[in-house]
Amino acid sequence: MISSTFFFLFSQLGVGMMLSLLFISPRAIGNSFFKFASLTAAVLLGVVLGFNFLFPSLVRTSQAPVILLLISAILTVAYNRVVDINKFGTAFALLVGAIVTGLMSIAADSFAFTRLMALGGWENWMLLINHLAATALPGSVMLTMVFGHWYLVVPKLSIDHLARLTKVLIAAIALRILTMLASLIVLQAEQSLPLTAVLRELMVGKAMFFWPRILFGVLVPVILAVMIRSTVKIRHTQAATGLLYLAVVALLFGEFFSKFLLFEVNIAL
Repeated sequence: MISSTFFFLFSQLGVGMMLSLLFISPRAIGNSFFKFASLTAAVLLGVVLGFNFLFPSLVRTSQAPVILLLISAILTVAYNRVVDINKFGTAFALLVGAIVTGLMSIAADSFAFTRLMALGGWENWMLLINHLAATALPGSVMLTMVFGHWYLVVPKLSIDHLARLTKVLIAAIALRILTMLASLIVLQAEQSLPLTAVLRELMVGKAMFFWPRILFGVLVPVILAVMIRSTVKIRHTQAATGLLYLAVVALLFGEFFSKFLLFEVNIAL
């Protein structure tokens, strides 16, 4: 359980950071931030691969996710070395390659995962869409939080970049909530197990996982997103960065509890 939880969460965090880089450009910001962000992502992916080597997952039917993530990590390192305004085309191609192979790793891991409740063949697809949304969410909040600090490095940096990343974060939160609802809708449609029975088990039997999942993964991020958007509107980057710190902590806790629920009730939420 711990091995798969670690692989799921931190591979999604690293790939998600690289994915979020698509929404800003080194031509407008400079290459220093992109080097720092991609180095952070590369370290995360390296730690994940090292942990997986020491403690391989027992609920995965294939090593394809690990191989694909290794390729993504190598491309991320290559991107970190070449990203520069004068090498924009090459760097962008490496960025896209790192993202694509990273997402392929996450998709392969979703389809290779064996601990799922049968939902008429939709169970791995539900895990996939939840994992893709989980990739966008922690990655976007982490990158936005780090970018908030960049206004201390480059005080004259346009607020438009932070505003754009804030919109990406809000969209990622909305997408993540929708994928959670999609899992419940498919469960209701399949009717292999009454939805009321599942909800009762979640709210009562697994309350120590479910309610923190809702609190840290849904309610707190929504409230913080509204506050972050308001502070960005008034160009208060330090306040926005402080709120983003809280959002990072809340969302990481929320996703941790999501992975615990995956093992406890065999449903992606």
